[in-house]
Amino acid sequence: MTHRVDEMPLPIWLPESGSGPGIVLIQEIFGLDEYLRGIAEKLAALGYVVAVPELFHRFQPGWVGTHDEAGIAKSMEVVGNLDFPLAVQDVVKSVEYLRGLPEVTGRVGVFGFCLGGTLAYVAATASNPDTAVSFYGSGVPDQIGTLDQVTCPIQFVFGTEDNFITGYQKVVDAVEGHDHAEIHLEPAGHAFLNHLAPWFDRAAADRAWDISAQFLARTLPV
Repeated sequence: MTHRVDEMPLPIWLPESGSGPGIVLIQEIFGLDEYLRGIAEKLAALGYVVAVPELFHRFQPGWVGTHDEAGIAKSMEVVGNLDFPLAVQDVVKSVEYLRGLPEVTGRVGVFGFCLGGTLAYVAATASNPDTAVSFYGSGVPDQIGTLDQVTCPIQFVFGTEDNFITGYQKVVDAVEGHDHAEIHLEPAGHAFLNHLAPWFDRAAADRAWDISAQFLARTLPV
């Protein structure tokens, strides 16, 4: 089912029980594609109410990009239109909207990949989600100096062979000494969890997913 926050479509997945804690799932540059729908279903299967804000609704509504070379280039062109502060606001509004739903019985976290990984982190610095998971957010290393502004538990995941994010060591260093922050590294490339992407690594994906699911079970229990 699709709700709306202001003018933004907000598709929502319910767990089998019909209620539970909330997760705002934040897209990659490819929009709400088969992969992200699959992640929403997996999170719902864990017992969460999952919402996916359509971040490109102002300039490319309904955008779904392909994962071949041409599709990646077109998605990069589309994301160039994104007003990042407005996108952060969209994520924060989605968190607040979930908190007001009768189906959401617990707290609300944010969980993002790539573009969404950066947005999950920045939303956690700018607002008050109850937990945050950030997978290979390219903007995270250069903004990690604001980690002290994050008051919730947060987990970062990076691939050590990621050619797009070579500064992940900054995040490793920043996380040391922060009792609410943790980082997990996989010997894999960018977007290694995405089975549609050219850098998919099944073993790394399975390990990282299990570790993040355990993190959610601790910090956002069903």
